[in-house]
Amino acid sequence: MALKQSIHTCRQATPASLTHSTAKLARVAALSLGLVTIACAAQTRPAEGLGAPPPAPLAGTPAPTTTAAPVAPPPPVRAPALATDQQQVRVANGTVSRFVINPEGDVDGFVLEDGSLVRFPPHMGSQLVSVVHQGDPVRIAGVPNGAGDVTAQQITNERTSQQIVDQPPPIGAMPMPPALRGVGLVKLSVKGTVARVMTAPHGEPDGVMLASGTIIRMPPPVAQQFANLLRPDVVVAASGYGTRNQYGEALQATAFGAPGNVTQLYSDARN
Repeated sequence: MALKQSIHTCRQATPASLTHSTAKLARVAALSLGLVTIACAAQTRPAEGLGAPPPAPLAGTPAPTTTAAPVAPPPPVRAPALATDQQQVRVANGTVSRFVINPEGDVDGFVLEDGSLVRFPPHMGSQLVSVVHQGDPVRIAGVPNGAGDVTAQQITNERTSQQIVDQPPPIGAMPMPPALRGVGLVKLSVKGTVARVMTAPHGEPDGVMLASGTIIRMPPPVAQQFANLLRPDVVVAASGYGTRNQYGEALQATAFGAPGNVTQLYSDARN
């Protein structure tokens, strides 16, 4: 009788106990799941670019458009100065008829057989006469001036293929002092027919070349006073100081005019 009562009591108590235990387990499981969820949410998202792939876009979302940064245009390229100069360069061929010197005796040009005058800086003279001789065919590249003369930048002897190029004097080279430039000059008197009018670098008249090749030089302001005589085929006379050598004759005039009517250019000139 007592055994039956115990079994009956156990049957009645078991469902309530189980229900209470099951509810307790459910609460524990829910609490654990919540802690796991919080821990996962608290994890730091890996930085982009360190190997982690970017998140895939949601379905239906257009892919982001990548706009390339504008590229700045390259700076303009400035053409070298030589390219501009080449637009004015003239190339001529001819045969050297005679050399031209300045009053100090430096060769600073030559005349071709067709009458063209080729000029170059005096510091090129000694090199030129070692490469080019009277009667040699030459090719000249240079810039013409307003008077039709050519200032040479490059001269080639077509017979020997030797070439000289206008280059500035060596660094440190000292020009001769003006007081010493006239030490070797001698007194000269000349007369002859004007073959051509000589000009300064800016094209203003500064003397004449006679038919004999003699050069008469004057400062441009002085030459302007003799405009009626500075013409081809006019006979003129001059005296002054200069040089006569194997390459030619040239003088800086201290008196100039027509034969028999020479004008002193300077008040203290001694002729």
